[in-house]
Amino acid sequence: MKAEALIHILGAEFYTGVPDSQLKALCDYLMDTCGTDPRRHIIAANEGNCAALAAGYHLATRKTPAVYMQNSGEGNIINPVASLLSDRVYGIPVIFLIGWRGEPGIHDEPQHAYQGEVTLKLLEDMDIRFFVIGRETADSQVRAAMDGFRPLLAAGKSVAFVIKKGALTYAPKSAYRNANAVLREDAIRRIAAAAGRDPVVSTTGKASRELFELREQNGQGHQYDFLTVGSMGHSSSIALGIALQKPETWVWCIDGDGAALMHMGAMAVIGSIKPENLIHVVINNASHETVGGMPTVANAIDLPGVARACGYPRAVSVDSLDHLDAALEEAKAAADLCFIEVKCALGARPDLGRPTTSPQENKGAFMDYLEQL
Repeated sequence: MKAEALIHILGAEFYTGVPDSQLKALCDYLMDTCGTDPRRHIIAANEGNCAALAAGYHLATRKTPAVYMQNSGEGNIINPVASLLSDRVYGIPVIFLIGWRGEPGIHDEPQHAYQGEVTLKLLEDMDIRFFVIGRETADSQVRAAMDGFRPLLAAGKSVAFVIKKGALTYAPKSAYRNANAVLREDAIRRIAAAAGRDPVVSTTGKASRELFELREQNGQGHQYDFLTVGSMGHSSSIALGIALQKPETWVWCIDGDGAALMHMGAMAVIGSIKPENLIHVVINNASHETVGGMPTVANAIDLPGVARACGYPRAVSVDSLDHLDAALEEAKAAADLCFIEVKCALGARPDLGRPTTSPQENKGAFMDYLEQL
């Protein structure tokens, strides 16, 4: 099904969401037609944020908004769906568009397996009627489903279209890029070298994939690294939990701009505690690159300024490998909580692989290594 046909059938005039690879065709179409005009389309920090934005739109216009997300984001919408949107509370209708990662019977990464199994059940539990769109679904079927949803929306209920892999198509006109020169993989190589044998917690997406391959290239084991392959936005909190229990050991967090924005409150907690053995590095390419490259708002905000406001004693931004090397050495010498933003380009090697160890194997090796420290 063409993304533009789905948009036409839905009839929504406002979209907000968190990008997803299953919905790349939809996201690209929205970027080509709406861009980031905030009255028509907002790429939000997290899915709960989207639900609240959608509620505000409905309150101001009486119209029904659309919210797009990966199915992993269902967890972030449970509270606003149950306590804000529900027809037993305010009765605010929303059309959810949900990319179905980990669909049963379809090979996917391990972090999507359980979420894929419970995707439809969570919608049922939230009293959200849904329709599944696959490769073979005809436009007429989607139109009929939408016609059936209209009375529910009019009654203040939310509905959902669950999108299977490859179900949507669109030939994008725009390409995502920025003006930064540093490659993320090169930055991660420098960070790993500075960390040495210190434990590293890396965020979801290509950062963890690149760190894994870097260890392989160096002939190293993977016991030093906890790869946060799912749970976007929580790597810094995981790192904090480790740092507090291992106060004599440097703990490094390799974060991403989209992840840092998704749960930015974690920075306030970290800054209030000020663990002297935590170095928090945010790789900022101002995009959700792993799922297609759509922009984040990280190019328009001062992340080191946010860190300082949250209580980080040291916070810097670098845009070259030489400056990164200097910042890493200064961080280790300072023996204090430190925040380093690394301005990076978009892009990764086309042959970039994925971890060949399971999450359970990664956890076991990492915990065994921490026990020795």
